[in-house]
Amino acid sequence: MSTSTARPTPPAGANADFAARALKPVKRSLARSPHADRIRFRIEDGEPDLEVPREAVELLATVLSHMAAGRTVSIVPEHAELTTQQAADMLNVSRPFLIGLLEAGEIDYRKVGTHRRIKAQSLIEYQRQDDQKRRAAADELTALNQEMGLI
Repeated sequence: MSTSTARPTPPAGANADFAARALKPVKRSLARSPHADRIRFRIEDGEPDLEVPREAVELLATVLSHMAAGRTVSIVPEHAELTTQQAADMLNVSRPFLIGLLEAGEIDYRKVGTHRRIKAQSLIEYQRQDDQKRRAAADELTALNQEMGLI
């Protein structure tokens, strides 16, 4: 897999605006065919329509949405193996913190010689579980605040 170790820069100004404008017709195409497996696009007059799998168009809409909001987007295949630095960058944590998670068994990894490799799928699963725990904790705090009459 060829992933960049350099930190991508978030889209700014004109690129964010351009992404926002491009997002509108993509969303319209998805809304027009809510149950279609493929979405048709006309690229140029006189050329045949381009048929794109719905999942790819939904991914494009997600990418454009993040770009329009000025957020950086990285696409990594689920089967990819990442270095500890790449994984730490994806989680937005330090490399030592990530290694602590690995050694605690929070995220699956394997060793290649002395180097750790983390499957992107394991990282994604950790993010999902962490998000669920965070939401549950926030819900619990909200419930406690309501019980105490603070909200």
